[in-house]
Amino acid sequence: MSQNLNSRVARVLCAAVLALGTLLTPTPGKTAGAEMTISGAASLTDAFTELKTAFEKKHPGLTAHVNFAASNPLLKQMQEGAPVDVFASADQATMDKAVDSKVVDSATRKNFALNDLVLIVPAGGKKPAKLADLKSFGRVAVGNPESVPAGRYAREALSAAKLWDDLQPKLILGASVRQVLDYVSRGEVDAGFVYATDAKKQAGKVDVVMKAEGHTPVLYPIAVALTGKNPKMGQAFLDYALSSEGQAILAKHGFAKP
Repeated sequence: MSQNLNSRVARVLCAAVLALGTLLTPTPGKTAGAEMTISGAASLTDAFTELKTAFEKKHPGLTAHVNFAASNPLLKQMQEGAPVDVFASADQATMDKAVDSKVVDSATRKNFALNDLVLIVPAGGKKPAKLADLKSFGRVAVGNPESVPAGRYAREALSAAKLWDDLQPKLILGASVRQVLDYVSRGEVDAGFVYATDAKKQAGKVDVVMKAEGHTPVLYPIAVALTGKNPKMGQAFLDYALSSEGQAILAKHGFAKP
């Protein structure tokens, strides 16, 4: 009897240990308590907000924080030690600086999206037939070329058309491409240069006049950042952005495949 009792007790204890082990063992695909930070160019705000939500659903328990601004200020934040796990800029030059500063892993760098620079005016507003007609406009908004990639693309386009110097007195500089979009959509300026994806967001408030030419292709790079604490999830997000599912989300917001 004693032997049978001991045997039953042993089986119960064994089952209890196994049950406890199951509770303590992470479920495959679970990332309970994990956090990460994604820094993306301002023009990626809507696309990356949806992308990160879909990504979190694939990694239950993960909290993905998103940080949007012009590409150069985002780079400066990382250079000053801001914890970031994945960085996506709106131009190659800013990512080059990130590589040189050793705040991203250059081996992970990939191009993941393509955009267009367009000239917009307030909905129903006066439309230039050609870029040179901007000389007769009052105020033209562009991103500050010193910190905003869209501003650099605009400067390249206007310089190629030999208009950059002539338009200097008319230029209103925005801190980000989204600020330029706001200026135009509110009718505070007569025209502005933004990405096609931004114009799509405010389709009822702005009219696209033409696609800008003569500038470097608007090609977006992404890389795992080295200032954060979760580079593994940074790589996972990068891979997701490049996946067919991630690309479909980006396409929904107007981005093309690189």
